[in-house]
Amino acid sequence: MSIRNFGSLFRPRSIALVGASNTPHSVGNVVARNLKAGGFSGPIMAVNPHEREVEGLPCFHSVRDLPQCPDLAVIATPAPSVPAIVGELAEHGCPSAVVITAGLNAASGETTLKQEMLDLARPHLVRIVGPNCLGLISTPLGINASFAHLMPKKGDIALVSQSGAIVTAVLDWAEARGIGFSHIVSLGDMGDVDFGDLLDFLSTDRDTRSILLYVENITFAKKFMSAARVAARAKPVLVIKSGRSAEGAKAAHSHTGALAGSDIVYDAAFRRAGVLRVSTLEELFEAAAMLATGIRIGGDRLAILTNGGGAGVLAVDALDAHGGHLAELGDDTRQALDAVLPSTWSHGNPVDIIGDATGDRYSAALDILLKSRESDAILVINCPTAVADNMEAGKAVVGSARARPRFPVLTNWLGGSTAGPVRSYFSEQRLPTFESPDDAVRAFTHLVEYRRNQAQLMETPSAGVMIPPENVDKARAIIKKAASEGRQILSEWEAKDVLHLFGIPAVPTAFVETAEEAAARFAEIGSPAVLKIVSPEITHKSDVGGVRLNIETRGQMLDAVTEMTEAVTAARPGAHITGFTVQPMIERGEGHELIVGIAHDVTFGPIVLFGRGGKEAEIVGDRTVGLPPLNSALARRMIDNTAIAKLLRGFRDVPPVDFDRLSDILVRLSELAVLLPEVRELDINPLMADASGVVALDARIALAAHSEQATLEVQGPAIQPYPRGLEHEISLRDGERWLLRPIRPEDEDALAAMVLACDPEDLRLRFMAPMKAFPHQTAARYTQIDYDREMAFIAVPPTSGFGEGPISGVVRIVADPENEEAEFAVLVRSDMKGRGLGFQLMSAILDHARRRGLSRVFGEILRENVGMLKLARDLGFHPESSAEFSDVAHVVIELDGTGGEK
Repeated sequence: MSIRNFGSLFRPRSIALVGASNTPHSVGNVVARNLKAGGFSGPIMAVNPHEREVEGLPCFHSVRDLPQCPDLAVIATPAPSVPAIVGELAEHGCPSAVVITAGLNAASGETTLKQEMLDLARPHLVRIVGPNCLGLISTPLGINASFAHLMPKKGDIALVSQSGAIVTAVLDWAEARGIGFSHIVSLGDMGDVDFGDLLDFLSTDRDTRSILLYVENITFAKKFMSAARVAARAKPVLVIKSGRSAEGAKAAHSHTGALAGSDIVYDAAFRRAGVLRVSTLEELFEAAAMLATGIRIGGDRLAILTNGGGAGVLAVDALDAHGGHLAELGDDTRQALDAVLPSTWSHGNPVDIIGDATGDRYSAALDILLKSRESDAILVINCPTAVADNMEAGKAVVGSARARPRFPVLTNWLGGSTAGPVRSYFSEQRLPTFESPDDAVRAFTHLVEYRRNQAQLMETPSAGVMIPPENVDKARAIIKKAASEGRQILSEWEAKDVLHLFGIPAVPTAFVETAEEAAARFAEIGSPAVLKIVSPEITHKSDVGGVRLNIETRGQMLDAVTEMTEAVTAARPGAHITGFTVQPMIERGEGHELIVGIAHDVTFGPIVLFGRGGKEAEIVGDRTVGLPPLNSALARRMIDNTAIAKLLRGFRDVPPVDFDRLSDILVRLSELAVLLPEVRELDINPLMADASGVVALDARIALAAHSEQATLEVQGPAIQPYPRGLEHEISLRDGERWLLRPIRPEDEDALAAMVLACDPEDLRLRFMAPMKAFPHQTAARYTQIDYDREMAFIAVPPTSGFGEGPISGVVRIVADPENEEAEFAVLVRSDMKGRGLGFQLMSAILDHARRRGLSRVFGEILRENVGMLKLARDLGFHPESSAEFSDVAHVVIELDGTGGEK
């Protein structure tokens, strides 16, 4: 992840167009005209060996002839020439380029033109947008380095798209509605700059308040997820994803494996990052219109104000379809409306103010609704009539909305010729406007969903699970044994042994080879019992008569073996039957058959599945996917996102299942996916769940082929899991032992308790402002960290479990996207000061910074914080030059990444 040299991409001092042309309608000509007309105030230099001037721009024969090194180069030359041009620009010192040219995937010797270009750019750190892209537009400086047909107005929405055609469609749509953009980037083939890089840049860009993405595929999942999680916390990020294929699932051994590569995984990734996904370009446009106004939604209650009852009903129907809620009007609000509206008004929500409503009537009703606290947004609808002026009504609505500028007011003026000018007026006034009630409601519910996603990101999970290392070793031994025997599928009993080691209850299962052995095992476990076929060629046993339930007697068991052998042989003549399994029959009349599992996605790595199980699992398709690592809050959300969740909550005389235990199963599966990357697929189907608990009735584990294992281990989860290897014990000066470990989301309450236990003066010195306690949002942000970019160590008792505490001290660093430098912060509980804990915490975080290759660590310390300044000096920090009158000292330590200081 890197935004190196992005300043030259978006804020260049000079631009060169290589491949400028005077040929009408050529790419080189259109880009030249766009650059000149965009409003960029710096030098624009054209490069073409056959021209002296292009579109009034001075033209030079080659890159070498340029009078100065450009900050940004735009390349629109034939594909074979691009690598050499990039090489010349790199040697000249140009830091960034936009390569519009297509066709760079063509062969060039033993490599491709694109790779040759990247190889020449990389040593000089040249950043490249493209190739095969529409170009780049940045309105703050008037840069139009593209062959788009329009230059957008200035705005605060950024658009990043893999498709140039989508960019031009959005530009056309936005122009008609007066919507502006801060930056528009067409990524094309993403040879260098990709979604993750741009999300990193845009998350802190002051000219951008919201981000729209058009995604065809994600190339570096870890980078994308890390950047998207940061960006989505800072501003709204909306995405539309094309393509819904599942190519990666063709060779799957299990139900869960069949989902690898499918669109449902992208859904899970976007949801986990806090990004809002929309389904169509129309929805993206609607969301863009909402975002352009700058309004934000605080809840899901909608009030509807209309002069037409039918239009109000359509809005209510849309609200119900999209999952919103109709606001309830209180008695005071009804009485206030009675005083200003005709007696025939609807006396409820929707507030129908009758077809002859004037502007005064609209503003009177809207003022009342705005003052009440019964809704989170108001949709104002107007149907054209011959007895009222709809422009007058529109101006009245704008006047009332301006009195409460922070409250979301949406508008829908129905019609064409008469409504069009009013909608244009609303756009000019930055009031969201839509052409139909459904469009308006859908845009509202999109922002509601975005807000809900953000709130869910801040949920505090319960205490996490700790899988004993010795159990992981035992599970790995089972896997190694199977692999040494050339097997890629564990037996059912081996799979259940692995589940037991990870704390997942499973029905005891015994393998037998003969009918007599099956009868002997039946005598041990008692009735009722289950018999299943064992064959390496048979995945779904019940499909071929390979499962017999409710065996009550020894004779039935003997008969079942014979009958099953005959049935399976008839159904699958070539299948080799190695034996049978015998297990007790679990009878839970009110239990629910569920499916849970693990698979590896080609883009996002391991995934965890939950849904309705049993024979109909594939047909019903009621399932959801999550990305490890999971915690209890994330697992519960997975369950809630399925249709069967309604049944699991209980109905009539059927009690609810144990949701905590069910969530725990998903968390443990997530740990298994992280700790055992050699498990390629895992199915538990069915997982029986009821009020008394959960139990795996059947389990199947498929191992990665030997050639795949290294790839899966390197790929790993898309989100960095808890780095258990960083846990270590320390001794304080008095000999007391403490455990230093990375912070986890479950530690939120313990961290908040630590802050409460600190003296106010200590907190002021640490946070440089008065503070008494951590609100939930702050504590959640400090505990739900991205281990790829941040690290925080807490000091807890050696026997403390996850989320238990108490925490006696915390230290953290936050690295830049380049992984070059990081800022530190440290806090020791007031009653623990003077025992050497601060030195131990700082030493541990600096050691971690060296291991991850950081070049420097810095911090801001109040000059009156004498103790912290001394600690920094003892550790090797030195103050950087700063104004003498400043109350804050900037201290820095230079690291060499090998365990020492420079």
